[in-house]
Amino acid sequence: MTVAIIVHGGAKTISKGKEQPNKDGCLAAVQAGWEILQRGGDAIDAVEAAIRVLESDQTFNAGFGSTLNSEGEVEVDAAIMESMNFGWGSVAAVQGVRHPISVARKVMEDKPRLLVARSGERFALEHGLELCAKEDLVSEEQKQEWEEEAEVVDRPNTVGCVALDVNGRLVAGTSTGGVTDQNQGRVGDTALVGCGLYADGRGACSTTGDGESIIPVVLAKTAVDFLSGNAASMNGIVACHPEKAAEKAIEVLKQRVPGEAGCILLDRDGQIGWAYNSQDMAVAYMSDDLQQPAVFIRKEQDLAIA
Repeated sequence: MTVAIIVHGGAKTISKGKEQPNKDGCLAAVQAGWEILQRGGDAIDAVEAAIRVLESDQTFNAGFGSTLNSEGEVEVDAAIMESMNFGWGSVAAVQGVRHPISVARKVMEDKPRLLVARSGERFALEHGLELCAKEDLVSEEQKQEWEEEAEVVDRPNTVGCVALDVNGRLVAGTSTGGVTDQNQGRVGDTALVGCGLYADGRGACSTTGDGESIIPVVLAKTAVDFLSGNAASMNGIVACHPEKAAEKAIEVLKQRVPGEAGCILLDRDGQIGWAYNSQDMAVAYMSDDLQQPAVFIRKEQDLAIA
């Protein structure tokens, strides 16, 4: 059985000064997940490990380094979904949680549901997960931009990971700090199954971008449906490779709603695809077919990193 993993650091605009940090962060995340997969570990562990790396890196809009809401606070959302038991778990608008992806996983294992705000925070406390003062998740860069009401040149966005393990389990995960200066309590696509992520026996997808655009087109489910031809049956289009499925899903979004988005996709054979309509999208992936991880900032770049 092929094993594979792909991570994204967000569909966004990446300034010159942030290109290397985005590459380094995505590479570190994919390596953390790959280490688990290559020794026969579970895709759930791999996805969690990869996203925890991104949540710890202030380059990315997840965990530490998340954007600040209208009150100058960090509120985070995260979700995880796996294919074998159709399990899923989500948290949204939670504060003081060091690794929201780990809370989402624990929710999935306890009882699939979405926990919001204080209920998610209480769940994390009751299950001994990593908590912190809510101020500890505010990076200096995000604080300065919020205080100065500065134009965000390097627009941050949601991170995610998709993995396939040796047992054929597909897992998708997403994590985000939301949108800069968003209303307190606003919840986007990240925590919503079918929108910010999706996984079943055909494939798995994690999305990134403008949540209010991703939600109405159910972007993650749409991308997975294209793998089997379901999403496009009305147009006479047959099943396709994950790369083409990702492109078609983004095209659906472009045709129906305004906004930027991206998605990463794996099928049950470990084939990889990704697409976006933003200026840039930070991506890294690794599979049995590669000698070393591939790292990208945009499509025309294909940098193999030792």
